[in-house]
Amino acid sequence: MVYLITTVHVLTCFFIIIVVLLQSGTSGDLSAAFGGQGSQTAFGPRGSASTLSKATTWSAVLFMITSITLSLYSTKKGGPKSVLQGVKSQPTKTVPAPTAPPTHK
Repeated sequence: MVYLITTVHVLTCFFIIIVVLLQSGTSGDLSAAFGGQGSQTAFGPRGSASTLSKATTWSAVLFMITSITLSLYSTKKGGPKSVLQGVKSQPTKTVPAPTAPPTHK
C-alpha cells in the first residue's frame, strides 16, 4: 500500500511541475512590476478558471493527501522518534581543577 501511495505521490509531483510551468503568468506587464494597476489585477474581477488552473488545484489537493498519508504511515511504522536517536555521543574530556599550593602558617 505504501508503494502505491508513494508512486502516486511522485507522479503527482511531476504533474504539478509540468502544469505550473505550462501556465501563463497573470499581470505580467511592466506596470505590474512597479505596483501599477494593470489590465489584470490581483484582486480584481477574474474570469472562469482555466483547465490548467483546475488541474493545478486538484493535483495540489492530491499532493497534500498523499503527503499526509505517507506521514501517518511512517509514524505508525514505529521508526526512530529523533534524527539523533542511536548516535553515540562522544565522551567529554574533563580537565582536573588546578590545585592551589599548600599554604603554611
